[in-house]
Amino acid sequence: MVLTEEESRMVSAHIDALKLEHHDLDDIIHRLSQDKSMDQLRLQRLKKRKLLLKDTINRLNSQLIPDLNA
Repeated sequence: MVLTEEESRMVSAHIDALKLEHHDLDDIIHRLSQDKSMDQLRLQRLKKRKLLLKDTINRLNSQLIPDLNA
């Protein structure tokens, strides 16, 4: 699938927003993991969200790579 220039810009902007959220989650997880009284279930959910963001970022980045067969 070949993206238009506008679609590529929109995907790139979305990736940037997801990267920011991923970074913020990383900071939150780091701070919360220092607290021994932290709810482990909540911490696991945050880690899953962070992983989902990473997977989504990778999937979107792959859309920006031109298809070599085209």
